[in-house]
Amino acid sequence: AYDLSAAAQTLAFVQGILWIVGFALVAIIAGISWLVLRSITVPVAQAAETSAKLASGDLDVRLNVRGADELATLGRSFNAMADSIQSQIKELADLSLVQQRFVSDVSHELRTPLTTIRLASDVLADRRDDFEPAAARAAELLSTQVQRFQVLLDDLLEISRYDAGSVQLEREPTSIAQLAEDVIGSMQQLADQRGSEVRLVAPGGYSLVDLDPRRVRRIVRNLLGNAIEHGEGRLIVVTVDSNQDAVALGVRDYGLGMRPEDVERVFDRFWRADPSRRRTIGGTGLGLSISLGDARLHGGTLAVWSDLGRGSNFVLTLPRRDIDGELVSPVVVDVSDETSVLDSLGLTEPIAVLAPERDAKEKR
Repeated sequence: AYDLSAAAQTLAFVQGILWIVGFALVAIIAGISWLVLRSITVPVAQAAETSAKLASGDLDVRLNVRGADELATLGRSFNAMADSIQSQIKELADLSLVQQRFVSDVSHELRTPLTTIRLASDVLADRRDDFEPAAARAAELLSTQVQRFQVLLDDLLEISRYDAGSVQLEREPTSIAQLAEDVIGSMQQLADQRGSEVRLVAPGGYSLVDLDPRRVRRIVRNLLGNAIEHGEGRLIVVTVDSNQDAVALGVRDYGLGMRPEDVERVFDRFWRADPSRRRTIGGTGLGLSISLGDARLHGGTLAVWSDLGRGSNFVLTLPRRDIDGELVSPVVVDVSDETSVLDSLGLTEPIAVLAPERDAKEKR
C-alpha cells in the first residue's frame, strides 16, 4: 500500500556512512596506537643500542634526551651513569699507567746496584771455603738469593714491556723439535735431581718456522721447569708435532695436577695453586704469565689441561703463517680420554689425592 523505496535508500545511505566512519575510526585508532608505541619503543631501542656500544668499549656514546617525561628522566640517568663510568675508567687507566711506569722505572734503577751486589756475592761465594761454616753458609745463601732477585727483576722488566706494548719479535727460521731437544738437554741435570725422566716424542716440527727463538725457548723452559717442579718425580713427556698451518709443543706431566678453579687462574701473575708449598727450583710466579704473552705475541696460543691426581698438559701452538679462522693445534690439549702412558710403561697408577683432613695432617 505504501512505497518504501525512499526509506530503503535512506537506510542504505546511512549504512554506507557508518561503514566509512567505522573504517576511518579504526585507521585513526591504529595510527594513534602506532605513534604511541613508537614513542615508547624507539627510545627503548636507542637505549639498548647505546648501552651495547657502551659495553663494547665506546665510552663516548650518549642518549639524545628530549622532553621531561619518564623516558627523558631515564635517559638523563643513563647519561650520568655513562659519565661516571668513563671518569672512573679514565682514573683507573691513569693509575695503571702510573703503576706500570713505576715498576719499569724501579726495575731499571735497581739493575745497577743489583749488578754490584751480585759481583760482590760472587766474590764471596768463590771464597767461601776460606770462611767459617756459618759465614760460608751465609755467603752461599746470599749468592742464591741475589740470583733469584736478578731473575725476578728481569721478569718484572719483561712484564712492564708487555704492559707498555713495547715488545718486539726478533724472528728467524727455527726448528721447534731441535729447540725442544736443546732445552731438554740443558735441564736434564735438574730432572735427574728430582727423579723425573723426560722423553721427547717428535713426529713433526722439524721444518723451519719464522719465530723468536729466545722467547719460544723461554716458554719451553718455563713449561718444562714447572713439570719437573710439580711432576712428583714421575715421567714427563714432551711432544712436538706440526700440520699445514701450525707447529705445537706439549709438556705432559703425571704429578698431582690441579683443580678446575686452579686451572682458570694458572696464568695469573704471582699466583700459586698451593701457597703452602715452597718452590724448590726457584721461580718468580711470573713465568706462565710471560709465556702466555710470548705465545700471543707470535699469534699463537698456550692452553692447559689438568686433573687432580692425573697431572697436567700444557700445549704451545704457533702459526706457520697468518691464517683466517681458528688455529687448530696438531697436539691434543685435553688428554682426559688418553690411554695411560704410565700403564703402558709399567709404572705406578696416578697419584691418589689426599683428603683435606689428611692433607692438613701431612703438612703439620
